[in-house]
Parts: sequence; C-alpha cells; structure tokens
Amino acid sequence: MNSDNHSKRKERKLPAHYRWIAVAVAIVGLVALLYYFLPKNQQSASPNQTSVAATLPQIVSAVTAGEVKILTVRGDTLTATKTDGSKITVRKESNISAVETLKLLGVPSEALKDLPIIVEEPTTNFNPTGILSVLAVVGLITFFIFRNSRQPQGQSGSGYNFGNMGRSNPRVISNTNDKDAKSKPALPQVTFRDVAGADQAKLELQEIIEFLKEPAKFAKLGARIPKGVLMAGPPGTGKTLLAKAVAGEAGVPFFSISGSEFVEMFVGVGAARVRDLFKRAREQAPAVVFVDEIDAVGRQRGASMGSGNDEREQTLNQILVEMDGFTTDTNVIVMASTNRPDILDPALLRPGRFDRKVILDRPDVTGREAILEVHTKGKPLAADISISDLAKLTPGFVGADLENLVNEAAILAARRNLNSIGRPEFQDAMERIIAGPERQGKILSDYERKVVAYHEAGHAVVMHNLENSDPVHKVSIISRGMALGYTMPLPEGDKYLRSREAFEDEIVGLLGGRAAEEIIFKRITTGAANDLERATKLARAMVTRFGFSQKLGLRTFGEEQGNPYLGSLGEIRNYSEEMAQAIDHEIRHILETAYQRAKDIVLEQERKLEALAGALLEYETVERSAFEALMA
Repeated sequence: MNSDNHSKRKERKLPAHYRWIAVAVAIVGLVALLYYFLPKNQQSASPNQTSVAATLPQIVSAVTAGEVKILTVRGDTLTATKTDGSKITVRKESNISAVETLKLLGVPSEALKDLPIIVEEPTTNFNPTGILSVLAVVGLITFFIFRNSRQPQGQSGSGYNFGNMGRSNPRVISNTNDKDAKSKPALPQVTFRDVAGADQAKLELQEIIEFLKEPAKFAKLGARIPKGVLMAGPPGTGKTLLAKAVAGEAGVPFFSISGSEFVEMFVGVGAARVRDLFKRAREQAPAVVFVDEIDAVGRQRGASMGSGNDEREQTLNQILVEMDGFTTDTNVIVMASTNRPDILDPALLRPGRFDRKVILDRPDVTGREAILEVHTKGKPLAADISISDLAKLTPGFVGADLENLVNEAAILAARRNLNSIGRPEFQDAMERIIAGPERQGKILSDYERKVVAYHEAGHAVVMHNLENSDPVHKVSIISRGMALGYTMPLPEGDKYLRSREAFEDEIVGLLGGRAAEEIIFKRITTGAANDLERATKLARAMVTRFGFSQKLGLRTFGEEQGNPYLGSLGEIRNYSEEMAQAIDHEIRHILETAYQRAKDIVLEQERKLEALAGALLEYETVERSAFEALMA
C-alpha cells in the first residue's frame, strides 16, 4: 500500500525541465516589466528650476528673440531653458520634427543654427493597467505549463497536453494470468465463449492464437506468421468483440485505439502517435494491437483533393512503415476492423501487412440462436419462451440487433411490472426495432382508419396467394414510427439466393395495398408512397444488376458506388440515352404487370379481403394463426 502511494506521488511530481521553463518565463516577464515601465534618462531638476506650461507661439517668440539657451526634445514635448534659468514646456504635433515645427511657425534659420538642441528618449509613466496586463499574460503562461506538466503520464484531460501530444492513448486490457503481478488488476477476460455466431471467423483466427501462445513452434520451421488481420463486415457483427477474444484466448495484452484518434490538427502528431503505439506494443510483446475503423486513416492515397503531405496520409505512411518493421521474432499482431474495405489503400492490404482478411457476415438462424443464448443468460425468461423460435423470428439481425432486442424486451417487462420476460415483450421489442415505437392516441379519422385497414389487408391477402412470397406473420393498423400500419412477412428460413419469380412476387405483394384501395374505394391515396419506392428499386435492380430482363439481355448497367455493408452511394452511368430509355420501359413494364396481378388477386379474394379488414378494424392486430384461419 505504501509503495503504491509513493508511486502515485512520484507520478504527480513536476518534471525538472518543466519547472525550469516556468521559472525562466516568470523571470523574463519580470525583466520585461522593469525594462519597459521604469523611467530612463530622467534628469532631476533643481529646486529653483521651474517648468511653466506655455503655447507654441510663446516658445517661438523666445527662440526668435534669442532668449532660449537650450532646447530639449523628449518625444512630442519641447522644453526650452531660457537664459534666466526658467523653463517653458509645450507639446508639438506627432510625426514632425521639432526643427520643422519651429520653421513652419516662422523661426528664422539663423536663430536655429546657433540653438543647442538635445534629443532625449521619452520617459514612460507608471501605468497600472499595463503592468496588470503583462502580469496576467505571464501568469497564464506559467499556469498553463504547470497544469499540463503535472498531469500523470498517459492521462488525457481537457484541452491539449503538449507534453504528451505525440503519445498514443490506447485502451489497454491486460490479459495476463500472473496473479502475483504488481501492475494493474486483471480485467475480466473476453474469450471465444463470449462470442457466438461467428464460427468461421473463429477457425480463421485460431492460428493467430496459437502463434501468440507458442511462437517458437512457428519460428522453428521458419514460418512467418501473418502480421495483420483485417476484419470486415456490416456494423454490429462483433468485430471488436472478436479481437478482444483473440487476446483473451492467447492471454496477451490488448491495445485498442480508434483510427480517428491518430488524426490531429497538428501535422506530424498522428505519425508520432503511431510510432508510440507500436513501440509500447513491442515492449509488452506478445500483444495484440487493435485499430477500430481503420478507414479513418487508411483511405486510398491520392483519391481525395489536396496534396500528398496532409496529416492523414502521413499517418497512413507511418502505419505502413511500422508494419513493415516487424521482424519474425516480434510477437505483435495488428488487428483492424472496417465497414468499408473497398476504400482502403492497396498498400495496406498487400501480403506482409494485412495478410488475413476475415469476413463477419450476418449470422444464420443457428448463429442467432447462439447469440441469443449469450445475451439471455442470467435473465428471467417466461416458461413459454423458445430461443430457437426467437432466432427464426429475427432474420437479418446482427449481434448488436439481438442484444438490443433482449434489452428492449427486458425494459418492457420492467415497465409492465412483470417478474419475467415473456413472448409479448419480445414481439413488441422486435416490432419497435423494425417499425419504430408505437404511437399512442387516436391520430386517424374513422375514414382514414378504414382506408389503412383495407390497404394492409390488401398486402396480406395478395402475399398469401403468391407462390414465392414469405408467410404473413402479423397484420396491424397500429401506427408505429412513420407507418400508419404494417404487414410483417417472415421467411421460413435464411435465404442466400433469390429467383426472378421471387422478385416479381415481392413487387406484387408491395402493390397489393394500392390495388385494394383502388378497387374498394375507387380512389388512391398517398399511403402507398413507400411501397412504390421499394417496388421501383426492386424492378430497377432486376433490370440493371441481376440480368432478369428478357428484352435487355445478360448484362449489367451502371457501376454502383458503395460497399455491400453500408449500401449504395451512387451510380456511374456507362450506357447510352437509348439504353436508358429501354431500361425505363422495362421497369415500367415490370411494375404494370405486377400491379395488374395484384388487382386480379384482390378481385378474386374480395370476400377474404373484407373479412380481414373487418377484423383489423375491430381488433387492430391480427396474428398469424388468426390470419390463416380467415384465409381458410
């Protein structure tokens, strides 16, 4: 305990060179005060010598009459010592000499030729405001130096710590198993048991763990272990958690830092932080260095406006140099994550730097079940809850979504004063994540409510009568988010390939609501705006991306910019105006054909449409079992 307190006091002690800098600044400030404000070249006047204020014409008359013995010039003040010993003092204009002033006022040149003129430096009067201003500046500088130098090494406070600006501040997790270590207490370790739904990624990272545990086995055979591992995937798939698990499995220190923390307003600071980070990692090798969102500094060089010497490119160059500087006996693994691997610099991805690329995709139903097992551990679940059923109800969810689902369900159960988390809470939590929070109160008139009921019933009835459509899980006219109602289809299992018929049926299902409105009410509303937008995107993708158009043939149109994880950022057009017109005609043909199919189904199943709309108006929500009973 005493040694710990002593080390803390030693850590807070002011470094000697900072103390000397502060003292030097204070001394320089005081010398400047004395030099600037104390009077200089002052002459003491005798008691019998009196100085009388006068005007310029009076001093001109005295000089012309030859009554002035000496003329003293001090700044803009003229003092004339007369032959009888008396003095008269006047002020002249600035930016003009005393001789020129006297000549302009009519003093003859002969009178000035024999007149002794003494020029003295102007004296500075005592100015309390100026002294306080200089003292304030000196005090602020001294305080700033003391404050920044007294911060413990590696601690970041508010503002800039110029003493540690070139130092990196990674979050370090010590995974050592040595209980006798007198350093930081060991933090809870994250291992592969805490990571679910990423079995393929675990297999690819297993050799990294073996190298960190037994580097001699690889060095004996002359094998060069991969220096870097790049993990790419959609947001929320567990890239950071997996990197922590690698360090936890190997039992080595884990250095975590974000790519944006290297970029600084001062040129060269980012490169200095990179050097410091790798130096600290080599000192504690074997270790894992994790750079989150590396695309912040790893973007392709020369792709943006500006010169090649900006701060970001210097930082990237230093990362490349540091990764090249590892030798075969350096047991440091660099792991990085990104959502945008397409914009990274090729020099960063070449063999010898990031040799391994691990893709973390959205988990399948088995992976989602394993992730839910992790997040529901220790939480009181109702007896009717089945984790496998929850996994089937959440297609497309990533690990972060599933964690949020369980947390939202727990919050709802607490708000409802329940002792366990039941199926209604999970259902409401899933709908809240997908469609938004439920809007309470009456926001629709009776007529609008009826239109929404028939609109959603049209979606559900059309989807139910399509061969390639997903089963309808729930239909509701309760407003959520920006939607006035919603129809929720859920697939029976995960799908990785889709046919042209599946796309066509999905478009037909999206247009079922508009078809029901037109047939029942003989008018259309703006309620189908989002349906039309989604249907148009699907039709365009069928024509331009997947080659599903029989008229335009087997080719793609336009080069899509973006990446598969964050969506499209635009399109580069590489086709003619004639082809653009053909694409528009084909998209219109697909949509019109689908709309006609939707209208045919609505007319054929109008009785079931009326029954479902009546149930929605009465109960507001129809679950899958009740919906299938109505359709039967």
